[in-house]
Amino acid sequence: MSSILIVEKKNRVMRLTINRPELKNALNRALYAALADALAESQSDPQIRAVLLTATGDTFTAGNDLDDFINPIEETGTPSVIRFLKAISECEMPIIVAVNGPAIGVGLTMLLHCDMVYASKSARFRAPFTHVGLVPEAASSLLLPLAVGNAWANDLMIAGRTLTAEEALSAGLISRVFEDEALVSESLKVAEQVASLAPNSVKQSKRLIRGVTKEQVRDQMKREGVIFAEQLASAEFKESIAAFFEKRGPNF
Repeated sequence: MSSILIVEKKNRVMRLTINRPELKNALNRALYAALADALAESQSDPQIRAVLLTATGDTFTAGNDLDDFINPIEETGTPSVIRFLKAISECEMPIIVAVNGPAIGVGLTMLLHCDMVYASKSARFRAPFTHVGLVPEAASSLLLPLAVGNAWANDLMIAGRTLTAEEALSAGLISRVFEDEALVSESLKVAEQVASLAPNSVKQSKRLIRGVTKEQVRDQMKREGVIFAEQLASAEFKESIAAFFEKRGPNF
């Protein structure tokens, strides 16, 4: 497995650590592919009962690597980002996330497919899609309102509000906040505890609690994907990127 994703297996837990700190753990094609492969492996390994996802450095992830948007390439087969979203949304075993710093864009929306999300006090949550001329993705337009209600969802997805860890806890986006230095160890304790439970009971409980079907999630991703692709080709997105690199406000 590439060093951009550290994979460790111990006590029936697969620990996945995003390891691209020099770029704030931005997700690119290679990282999406590595995550998709690891999640698929977790499903087929009978010794794995839970997944713990975290990151190195002081950022969980700054979101999608802009270079993938600016310089798109045609991938052979299913695009890696689609493979990742399918893997994380359809994973049968519990996924525990330790958000060790800012979770931006897909760093926030991927959390909606996970089961227990814990954050450090320094974590921040933001979905700045409208600020760059884009729209929600990863079925977040379906799952976020279900998780936190329309009021919080609109504040996050349309206004682009940044939430502190305590605000995210109040909204119901995450379930616990830990001191920065204790986050991973405390999250690992939960992962190991969950991994020790009756596996089919855990899987069935996850399926019942989820509340939406795989088909609903897939359909929403498809609807979002069509509009997202249109916006990527739009003048709004081009102006957003130009403004970002020119360090100025966009002119819409």
